[in-house]
Amino acid sequence: MTLQQEIVGNAMQMAVVSLQPGRTVYCEAGKFLFKTANVTMETRLSGPSGGGGQPQAGAGGAGGASGAGGGMGGMLRQAMGTAMQVGQRALAGESLAFQYFTSTGGEGTVGFAGVLPGEMRALELDGTRAWFAEKDAFVAAESTVEFGIAFQGGKTGRSGGEGFVLEKFTGRGTVIIAGAGNFIDLNPADFGGRVDVDTGCVVAFEEGIQYGVQRVGGLNRQGVMNAVFGGEGLSLATLEGNGRVILQSLTIEGLANALRKAQGGDKQGPTGGLFSTNAG
Repeated sequence: MTLQQEIVGNAMQMAVVSLQPGRTVYCEAGKFLFKTANVTMETRLSGPSGGGGQPQAGAGGAGGASGAGGGMGGMLRQAMGTAMQVGQRALAGESLAFQYFTSTGGEGTVGFAGVLPGEMRALELDGTRAWFAEKDAFVAAESTVEFGIAFQGGKTGRSGGEGFVLEKFTGRGTVIIAGAGNFIDLNPADFGGRVDVDTGCVVAFEEGIQYGVQRVGGLNRQGVMNAVFGGEGLSLATLEGNGRVILQSLTIEGLANALRKAQGGDKQGPTGGLFSTNAG
């Protein structure tokens, strides 16, 4: 059954989730806004699967008995699984903990939001395709959706900036993501099979989309002009294939530069791009 939720607001949206009795939704620490009194809240290091992350329907649920039944070996595997999850999230710069919300004694309500002015989107996973999202895009998901970290290695990872680490969602159920500014949905197949975008504009894409990074131009006059004066630096993200892609109209770097400029602290000067002296 699809998670009952409503995205409300305009410039700074939030998701209001209606929880049926016994159902659980989890969020990244820092994305919770409010809940009704009949919704319990628990903070854990483990994810919703593996390492003891399967949420329990109540305080004394069967999860503890299952762990005990596995003996010391099961407890050790559980602890190692949790440690690996936490280690991955730490390397990715993600929150170390998740907060779990379970409705008891009737239907409950929980509110969540992102951390930047912008839109939110509820994605429905049917178990056949994973979704990938930029860092910090994850807001909340059903307990049937698994949260993971995907490391982009090799040339893509070294050149891609934001693209080095991606959030990965698998399983069945609803996952809610957030981004900055306004969203646009597109399919590269509708544009000749490929689109090139600013690396900071990618919010999320379906499994099957090939994500890569390429230089803005060659080592010639126009390539140097693009890098120095174009504001994009040396690289663009490439998205190829047939599937859904979600882009955002505002990048975190662009927002930060605008705030610094408004405060009189803009260090980029007229060139921007390659010769920026902005340390952030």
